Amino acid sequence: MTKADKVAPDDRYRAPALDKGLDILELLASQPQGLTRAEIVKAMDRGASEIYRMLERLVMRQYVMRSVSGDRYALSLKLFALAHMHPPLNRLVSQALPLMDVFAQRAEQSCHMGVYDRGSVLITAQVNGPSAWGMSTRLGARVGLVDSASGHVLLAFSDAERTARMLAEHTTLDGEVPMDSADLAVVLDTVRRLGYRQGNSLQSFGVVDISYPILGVDGNALAALTCPYIRRIDRHAGPTEDDARAYLLDAARALSLLTLATSAP
Repeated sequence: MTKADKVAPDDRYRAPALDKGLDILELLASQPQGLTRAEIVKAMDRGASEIYRMLERLVMRQYVMRSVSGDRYALSLKLFALAHMHPPLNRLVSQALPLMDVFAQRAEQSCHMGVYDRGSVLITAQVNGPSAWGMSTRLGARVGLVDSASGHVLLAFSDAERTARMLAEHTTLDGEVPMDSADLAVVLDTVRRLGYRQGNSLQSFGVVDISYPILGVDGNALAALTCPYIRRIDRHAGPTEDDARAYLLDAARALSLLTLATSAP
């Protein structure tokens, strides 16, 4: 057995400099106020000179910003901008927003679109309702894969291989409500049978989550379109929960048709 054979598969093609840069980006991503160079050196347990050189390159390439005083480093918005330049996602968001606006006006509710990303659901589009009251999910936030309507829809409307991969990659988020495999299977079967997910939110009292899939050409869910429905109890007679579900279905169907049309050769 050669020395290379003894190396773990994940380490066979190591790129130490690249790993170092990615480690810095991941560290700064968890620090909204940024860190000093000394704090970065301590957190990464590396030499000050190698961290300094890497930081300077990241600043030069505009992935990291240096504070005016020069003593703190924080992530720039470049990674965010790059993520939104991804053509398929950018096209999907562009197609979704006008339809989401129409839904929000008709239902008088907010809505958001989520896609599967690295073990959880990433919110890629968000539209507020027209009234002063509502429930919204922050753009760019991550929500649980197994305890959210969006996650249930994405899992239910994926083929068996894709669903298994998503569950294998599942990352438990802070506060995520656990669900054993048997209970989850029952939920997903119900979602497939109905064609949507509707039920009390597992995150907030008084919220009913309604979610429909946006389907691609292969029949798998590209995204989930979700409304966190809030029922008003004042004198305003707004659309009902059933109304909101019907409007959301209209939006999801229209968006699925658009994705099919734009994917056609």
